Amino acid sequence: MSADARPSPHRTAPTSASSEAGNLKEANILVTQIPVPTSSEATAHRHRDILNPATGTVIRSVPDSTPDHVDEAVRAAKEAFESGPWPRLPRSERARHLLRCADAIEASSETLFQLETRNNGRPITETKAQLSRVPEWFRYNAGLLAAQRDAVLPGDGPYLTYQRRSPLGVCGIITPFNHPLLILARSLSAALATGNTVVVKPSEMTPLTTLALVDVLREAGLPEGVVHVVTGGRDVGERLTGHPDIAKITLTGGTEAGRAAAVATAARFARVTAELGGKTPIVVFDDIDPRVAAEGAAFAAFVAAGQSCVAGSRFLVQRGVHDAFVEALSARAAAIRIGDPARPDTQLGPLISAVQREKVLRLIDTGVQEGARVAAGGGVPDLPAELGDGFYVQPTVLADATMSMTVAKEEIFGPVAVVVPFDDEDDAIAMANDNRFGLGAGVWTRDIARGHRVADRVVAGMVWVNDHHRLEPSLPWGGVRESGAGRDAGQESFDDFTWVKTVVVRTAADDVDWYGSPAPGRLN
Repeated sequence: MSADARPSPHRTAPTSASSEAGNLKEANILVTQIPVPTSSEATAHRHRDILNPATGTVIRSVPDSTPDHVDEAVRAAKEAFESGPWPRLPRSERARHLLRCADAIEASSETLFQLETRNNGRPITETKAQLSRVPEWFRYNAGLLAAQRDAVLPGDGPYLTYQRRSPLGVCGIITPFNHPLLILARSLSAALATGNTVVVKPSEMTPLTTLALVDVLREAGLPEGVVHVVTGGRDVGERLTGHPDIAKITLTGGTEAGRAAAVATAARFARVTAELGGKTPIVVFDDIDPRVAAEGAAFAAFVAAGQSCVAGSRFLVQRGVHDAFVEALSARAAAIRIGDPARPDTQLGPLISAVQREKVLRLIDTGVQEGARVAAGGGVPDLPAELGDGFYVQPTVLADATMSMTVAKEEIFGPVAVVVPFDDEDDAIAMANDNRFGLGAGVWTRDIARGHRVADRVVAGMVWVNDHHRLEPSLPWGGVRESGAGRDAGQESFDDFTWVKTVVVRTAADDVDWYGSPAPGRLN
């Protein structure tokens, strides 16, 4: 691929930027302004331009927080936790608040769809399919809260022993650029349901729907001070994860960011849930129609332009159907409609930035240099002039790959499917597990017993059989190895935003006198 085939880095077009800002104003987006600390002139706001990755133009500028702003936000959240009503509300009332939040999000959904598509470049059809489910997380956690029961524990003697769950305090939530609102909703709804206050740091590239959501929650009646947002880059995230008053960090991002957060929280024994990188294997057996598998599994590779931690980027295909699968997947990739993500007929939008596009193109080049064959895509698509500065990459299939290649080992985070042949079931499982990650996996087979066997043996936090990337509020989400620790969503996430207190009550009528006569005879 020639260098001159690639679009130039983004440029700001004043006319387009002005138009986008006008569209936001017309959409009646209320963007939270982060309060500026008054303690020092050094804390005055910087600003950051937020780009539309489909055009490379500026949508708007937002405050770029400093570590001082993090301190202000945590201080305010701590005050709301210690003195405000939220943690002390009856559970039924807090559940009603979450249900009102869900209704308000639903009522604002069209605005949120449009804003998120403009900010992260995901096609509007995908964005609607994903964000229309955000209210479910608030309703699910409201249901868990309303149905919560304290455990009564068995024990010998005249004692009643029970447990009570209490909120942790101030929790930090750090979200990525690829699914900003859904990933926030997973953690935020559980944190709020259990009575915590929250400081959110969205990706510096996609903060707009997070800021809009906070306004929606405020309009729905969420008490003042319960949720704060700090926008900014790495220094802001590092200050949040290292802050002594943060009781738990939930982070979705790269493995190195997760490792740093784990070290920072471990120093003060705070909790951390980290959903990190992945190199998801998709195992295709020869008992399934390769065309059916390719058409279904293409979703795994190309949804969100491959910018998903569970994106299917390693296709392990049994030799008997390998060539037919490559042909079918390549045909599907070539037919995907690339274009303006705001159009309902667009199936694949841009990557998030020029930097990410260059990384993906560089990895495709590396794959070719190491012996892979470009069976589809491999470069930058020809697009209309208004999208010429967007960060697009063609959906790409790299065939004739081996497990030793860089593209088969490293996370690409772009629309690139790497196809590697295997011989038998044991070979497939060994190859699937030959990686430092362990987030998701997929299995395509018509042999249901084999599907269960392989799902049991693959090292991954989530496995889909004959499908991919399906999720529900009740399903724990997370990985093992370098894909992270802890679980988002489900009962597991709800419980992890609380700490457990065990209460032992002696119910006997007589008094306790250990040093009397006769001695009780039992200490524990």
